[in-house]
Amino acid sequence: MNTVLEAKDILNILPHRHPFLLVDRIVECNNKDWIVGIKNVAANEPCFQGHFPGLPIFPGVLQLEAMAQTAGILLNTVVGSAGKVSYYLGVDQAKFRRMVVPGDQMRMEIKLLRLRMGMAKVAGRTLVDGELACEAEMMFGGGK
Repeated sequence: MNTVLEAKDILNILPHRHPFLLVDRIVECNNKDWIVGIKNVAANEPCFQGHFPGLPIFPGVLQLEAMAQTAGILLNTVVGSAGKVSYYLGVDQAKFRRMVVPGDQMRMEIKLLRLRMGMAKVAGRTLVDGELACEAEMMFGGGK
């Protein structure tokens, strides 16, 4: 598996920074309608201080955000607007299928469904060890 984008490359595309940057690298991207990002879930993630002490579970909302950031990299690549923000406008059909815990590696797979008039719709899913952890459709609007 060849790495398409390393962490330093992602920092040149997304405006997010630690501790809210939730994509470690991009391992696949066809620069058209498909991208795959990786997030290594570390035991020292800030969210685990309160979610939940003694039972650390990576929050579902952060799983959605990791997929959204991966989608943002694709959208910035497709429209050539690195550094601009694609605003998260909505999420539909979100389902959480398994818990994500420290030590897991999330594989976020994003498929561009529609792009027109500054709006985009994507389908995303997150896998851990080949098992579906999260899935959703997301909408994005023009960046600044």
